[in-house]
Amino acid sequence: MVFITEQMITSTIRLSLIVLLSGLIGIEREMKNHPAGLRTHMLVGVGSCLLMLVSLFGFEGYLNEHPNLVGYDPSRIPSYVISGIGFLGAGTILVHRGITVKGLTTAASIWVVAGLGLVVGIGMFFEAILTTLIIITTLFFLNKLEALYKNKVKGEKFIQLSIVVKQQSGNLSTLSELISKEKIEIVEINSEEYEPDNLELVKYTLLVKLSKGSTKQTMVEKLQELNIVHKVRVRNANT
Repeated sequence: MVFITEQMITSTIRLSLIVLLSGLIGIEREMKNHPAGLRTHMLVGVGSCLLMLVSLFGFEGYLNEHPNLVGYDPSRIPSYVISGIGFLGAGTILVHRGITVKGLTTAASIWVVAGLGLVVGIGMFFEAILTTLIIITTLFFLNKLEALYKNKVKGEKFIQLSIVVKQQSGNLSTLSELISKEKIEIVEINSEEYEPDNLELVKYTLLVKLSKGSTKQTMVEKLQELNIVHKVRVRNANT
């Protein structure tokens, strides 16, 4: 009696490969503290690979028993996976007051990992490995090239503002309105408690983009003039 079949070996190889490939992409997202990191990418990759294996091997016995059956199409599974994964990717995109905070790249990486799972599941190993190398190169290196281009060519500069303000309604709207008047674009907003024992203060961390003609000195001075502002800290965010 044979306990290990050729199908088992094939499935093991393909599932192991997608764990490695999706894990590499997930590690990059994890290093940059994105909500969808190593585990999310691995689960998406393994899940889509498993569904592809089901479409390839799961109905063999049934089809052998019904040789005259028509309408079996393994390509249906990939179409459902790719369309369905969009809901998970959309959950990683955070929007605040009409401003996209972050998550577009992570959503795209989740979508691609689902595609990798399908490709590995059907046995196209070379294409999967090559695609993973392209994705890793894009995520690790092209963001630095993009920042350099924006800084040198377009004259854009990113800075990170840490603003400690009094905890009251409307303070974020006040800060956003003042910064916008200085023709400075808010790219990302995060909030956290300033001190665990002090509930009267809240800390906002803002990633803002300075364009030509805007200065951080003027912006900081105007922020410090607000009664709600307790402390302001600025650092260069271009990397």
